[in-house]
Amino acid sequence: MTDRGVCVVTHPLSAAGENATRTLLDILSELGPVSLVTADLPDNSSIWDDREVVELTHKGTGHSVPIAAFRFILNQIRMCAAIRQRPEKTILFFGATAYLLPILFARVIGRRVIVEPRGDVPLTLQLNWEQQMPKFLAQLLAGSVRLLERGGFSAAHTVVTYTPNMARELGLDPGSSNVYPHGARYVDTEKFHPDTPFQERDAVVGFVGRLDEEKGIRELAAVAKRLRDGMTFRFVGDGPLSDWLQSELAAEIEAGTVELTGWVPHDDIPAELSRMRLLVMPSQPTEGLPTTILEAMACGTPVYATPVSGIPDVVLENETGFEMTERSHKKIVQQIESILCREDLTDMSHGCRRWIEQEYSFEAAVERYRRLLESS
Repeated sequence: MTDRGVCVVTHPLSAAGENATRTLLDILSELGPVSLVTADLPDNSSIWDDREVVELTHKGTGHSVPIAAFRFILNQIRMCAAIRQRPEKTILFFGATAYLLPILFARVIGRRVIVEPRGDVPLTLQLNWEQQMPKFLAQLLAGSVRLLERGGFSAAHTVVTYTPNMARELGLDPGSSNVYPHGARYVDTEKFHPDTPFQERDAVVGFVGRLDEEKGIRELAAVAKRLRDGMTFRFVGDGPLSDWLQSELAAEIEAGTVELTGWVPHDDIPAELSRMRLLVMPSQPTEGLPTTILEAMACGTPVYATPVSGIPDVVLENETGFEMTERSHKKIVQQIESILCREDLTDMSHGCRRWIEQEYSFEAAVERYRRLLESS
């Protein structure tokens, strides 16, 4: 890294975005000075104490499309002004890949520009907008955002993705000279470890994360109703579908075959993952590589997940987990019951842990970014 370090620029941060941003800042700080230009950073975030922060606004994205669009444009102007004042020679747009104006501005004033998508933002927006407006209009607006993102990819010196398959999902060639398909991902392997030995775990399968549409929660509810006796499905998390899930599965919750924890502090997630024999994730390709999958593997928990975005590069069939090639609840139930009957699950649990220690330790992530920043 140059002596003047890296300035990370993000869009307004949700709780998940804050965690991912902190991860990236921790990695980069091992290599040199690092600062953050962002919006809506929670007042209690430790990032305020640990890093130099420039906050653009604290007003959020807005609850309507017109307001969100206005703030989107205004934030880009604010970003340009903030970038002009920064001394760093490298500007890394983390998640803010559709912010084309500041990306172009940073290039014009001679900065090295790196863009790093966290997932498929246009698809995420489309799924949310489809709850508010006709589907064709949601697709049209999401298509406009995708065009802006493609412009950002083209304008950047380097595009960073979490894995090669994530690059392909985003329409990028992982072998291209301006694509670096080994981005920021690491797991705290001291915090996330197998609290309960795999062979001592009950027949508990589960989901950990936000309870919303894009996570496949409705499919999982249908699955949870149909698991055979002796198996328990555990939902760990909170979200828009929490009340619906509570009502939909009331009988199963009363019978003890389904458990809903509600919100769980992140420090307690290792214990939750360590009680499961299988993590089930029927997600849309909105996330580049869900952190929960890596954390589960660090806890020695195999994963059954849809092979989208960066997941197939980590959930290796019959080695660290299983691909969910069909999303009908009937098929998912059959697969879960088949998986839990396998005699090699304990060996697979050990393999998950070894894979994380080898590929996703903090030291491995720092080395990946050292190579990226020294490649210019």
